[in-house]
Amino acid sequence: MLRHETHRVVRCVAAVLMLGASNMAGADELKPFEASYAWLWHGLNVAVSTLTLEKTGDTWSYRSKSEPRGIGRAFSERPTQASVLRVTDSGVQPLSYRASDGTASTRRAIDVKYDWDKGRLTGVYEDTPVDLPLKAGVQDDASAQVAMMVELLRGHTPDRFQLLNKNAVREYRYTREGEATLQTPLGSIATVIYKSERAGSPRVTRFWCAADRGYIPMRVEQTRGRDVEWTMEIRSLKRE
Repeated sequence: MLRHETHRVVRCVAAVLMLGASNMAGADELKPFEASYAWLWHGLNVAVSTLTLEKTGDTWSYRSKSEPRGIGRAFSERPTQASVLRVTDSGVQPLSYRASDGTASTRRAIDVKYDWDKGRLTGVYEDTPVDLPLKAGVQDDASAQVAMMVELLRGHTPDRFQLLNKNAVREYRYTREGEATLQTPLGSIATVIYKSERAGSPRVTRFWCAADRGYIPMRVEQTRGRDVEWTMEIRSLKRE
């Protein structure tokens, strides 16, 4: 069970910035960063996840990786994901997306490409062939983080997003729940809390996001009913 959760949490972080927010137009801009998080599974520290955003020429690359801690070392998975994308006047356009659980198995591997000229999204997603018409606004688990950063920094308030899932897309909706000040290794940080959920799913994910740090989340928590399944807590942040 833990090994499946480890892979899922890395990809779920991609939803972290699919949020609504108050109008902050011109308050900040998209910047490269590296953030690390402690991942707690049912209260136990089982991994450290690192998220990195870099700019090269006219494209950006977003990467994440997780390394086990404690009882997490008993499992072979070392999840990674990487997305190459470009930022346009209309938003983020992903160009490619790859993910792996770090083992030789292909059942959790993803390798897809976006051909915006031909309007096709093709590749393989967890052993499922992908061949879809490419519509504006479609994102993968990784590019969605940057897409929503861009929207929030431009002062927009999206409340839903279409996310690639195998040979289909799913809609996620977001709701602002309130505000909270967190005590973190970075100090006392003011955050806005958002809730993410998909119709028909028992899981709810909440994000504590810091507007003055480019909407990078300071805390992420997923619940199923009343039970907390996992939590991610910020440990370090370098932002240019």
